[in-house]
Parts: sequence; structure tokens; C-alpha cells
Amino acid sequence: MSNADLRDLYQEVIMDHNKKPRNFRDMTNANHLAHGNNPLCGDTLVVFLKLNGDVIEDVSFQGSGCAISVASASLMTEALKGKTLAEAETLYELVHKQMTGEEIDSSSLGKLAVLSGVKEFPARVKCATLSWHTLHAAMDSDHDISVSTE
Repeated sequence: MSNADLRDLYQEVIMDHNKKPRNFRDMTNANHLAHGNNPLCGDTLVVFLKLNGDVIEDVSFQGSGCAISVASASLMTEALKGKTLAEAETLYELVHKQMTGEEIDSSSLGKLAVLSGVKEFPARVKCATLSWHTLHAAMDSDHDISVSTE
């Protein structure tokens, strides 16, 4: 796929997930959650997890932010439902490396590979990684926790 094709796909997916975010809802039965904040862009969100043992039975988010932030959170929730914590940790690491420009085997990312497009806009990487850092905090804590990209 050419760089122009990838850029077009990136923009198309970001706009789709921003207009119709998946799993954008409160989760009253969540047993893990975290708040995320990106003060530079004004993005704020809450990631909710319902774990059953070490399996992510359900994941959702709420909040407000730029198109990249919302789309990244939406893509993340779709990718993580049904995954184990170990699988989620692996995806977290791969996505983070990809968005910060490290070379990885993106074939294991599926739809998440489109997030590689954000590395073309270094100022927006924090927007795209906010939901992932917030998820990471939620996985590590059984109480409400806050993270910031400051």
C-alpha cells in the first residue's frame, strides 16, 4: 500500500470512528476504570473495563476530544473485547511503538495498523495514545485512577 493510500485510509477510518464511536457509553458494572487527560489538546476520557478473571469481557469509554483521540479509543475498544490482559498488554505495546515510529510487524494489529498514520503528525501522537495509556492504567488498578499526557 502506498503512503498516499495509507494516508487516505487513515483519514477515512479516523473520521468514521469519530462520527460513530464504537463502545461510547458508561459502564455501570465496570470493575476497572481510569480517567485520562491530555491538557494540550483538551482531550478527556474515562475507560471502563469489565474483567472476568483475566479476560476483558467488556470495554467502553466516554469523554470528549479531538477526532484522533475519539477514533483511537473507539478502535481500541473494538480490538480488546474478549482479549486476555496479556493479549491487551501486547497490543498496547505494539500500538504505542507503531504510533511513535518504531518498526514493528504490523500484521498482528489488524485494523489498528491504520493508527500508524498518526506518526505523520507528531503533535497528535499524544491524542492517539491517550486512550491506550488510560486503558493501561485501568488494567493495572482495581480502583479509579487518573493519567495525564503532560
